[in-house]
Amino acid sequence: MHWETVIGLEIHVQLACDSKIFSSASTTYGKEQNTQASLIDLGYPGVLPVLNKEAVMMAIKFGLAVDAEIADLSIFARKNYFYPDLPKGYQISQYELPIVSGGQLFITLDNGIEKRIGITRAHLEEDAGKSIHDKFSGTSAIDLNRAGTPLLEIVSEPELSSAKEAILYMQKIHQLVRYLKISDGNMQEGSFRCDANVSLKPKDNTELGTRAEIKNINSFRFIENAINYEVERQKEILEQGGSVVQETRLYDSDAGETRSMRTKEEANDYRYFPDPDLLPVKIDKKIIEKIASSLPELFDQKVDRYVKTLSIKHVDATEIAKNIELAEYFENALNTYNGNPQLLANWLITEVMAILNKDKIDIASLPISAKSVSQLIQRIDDGTISSTIAKNIFSQLIESEMSVDELIKEQGLEQISDTNEIEQVITTVLNENQEQKDQYLAGKEQVLGFLIGKVMQKTQGKANPKLVNDLMVKILSNH
Repeated sequence: MHWETVIGLEIHVQLACDSKIFSSASTTYGKEQNTQASLIDLGYPGVLPVLNKEAVMMAIKFGLAVDAEIADLSIFARKNYFYPDLPKGYQISQYELPIVSGGQLFITLDNGIEKRIGITRAHLEEDAGKSIHDKFSGTSAIDLNRAGTPLLEIVSEPELSSAKEAILYMQKIHQLVRYLKISDGNMQEGSFRCDANVSLKPKDNTELGTRAEIKNINSFRFIENAINYEVERQKEILEQGGSVVQETRLYDSDAGETRSMRTKEEANDYRYFPDPDLLPVKIDKKIIEKIASSLPELFDQKVDRYVKTLSIKHVDATEIAKNIELAEYFENALNTYNGNPQLLANWLITEVMAILNKDKIDIASLPISAKSVSQLIQRIDDGTISSTIAKNIFSQLIESEMSVDELIKEQGLEQISDTNEIEQVITTVLNENQEQKDQYLAGKEQVLGFLIGKVMQKTQGKANPKLVNDLMVKILSNH
């Protein structure tokens, strides 16, 4: 039997708020365990939660960016369950009346076709603490620093058909929340996590199969591996005549497999009811209009502008724009550069990204400013230095505090564009390489590159390459 895979994702985005969603405790990552949990986060009797307005604004911003409906009235509920890292015995979340309903996102498949993925809802909630199982031998520890951290849970429709599609969708959400600056999206720190609901059904069957939920995966690679494993596991069960059990499973990245954690609960198991300590949230239309008017330029808009306004190749525009920090670096460089944006884009994609990949750093950690890069490219444009010399200077900028012009002047790296001087070097090179000269004159034009390379070598890369090429061809044609 041919099976169809059906996947829905629940993505948990930690919002970039300085304080927690219902308390004033800090959300700073990496502090000593249990030093950033207030009495509210700890669930002490008599304390009352106070909603963080900034979290609400961020949720609205996300909803508007995905064409969703923003509720003018939303309610927080108590989701009741016991777990060691949930001090109150319940999680404050949203259930029947979430702040964001509906919405859509488009992913581009390998064949170039755009596929629409519906977004069911996005609701605000507080994060739980963290259980630590590897710090003490035979004992689990609880760190409550994360308890109460503001989360936006984004729930997709079950419209993803493969692990590859799930990754494309997840990456698009990741990119979007970073563009909106509502989350740093740091997966290693748990700021961006995903639960995947996976089921199989016979082809052309409208009824969905029984799903298994894979919890708390914080890596694109792991979620792809987990979904692929789960699809094969369920397929084997069904083809042997068995039934898939609705359950929650964990992904073991070391073993490369999912394993059962607990039987999957239904909504009524959590005994949702409106939180009596929190008033309903009423959102004025003027607030929504104000946020809508302040939405930043998003990925697709940015790519479109780069291509149409700056005449940058679509593939390069996409490469730059897919990382908001890289795009901002590029645009900062453009602010002080008067030349060809495509040349600047080329340098960003080749030289700048080569350093980022080699040193495994992000653009914010690059010791070379966007202004320095623009000055460097400007000196190529105006003929002061060659591209070869520019690469040499670029590598020096990593360690040096000197400016581009100071490095050029100090090392005497100005490009040689004097026709007579270059002609003299060409004559010397041709005299020293008679065999290659004769080969060129006999019609073997590919040796021209060899001869030009010798000229560049003698001038230590300072000669204007285009001028060398033109003069070399001219001189040889007169022989």
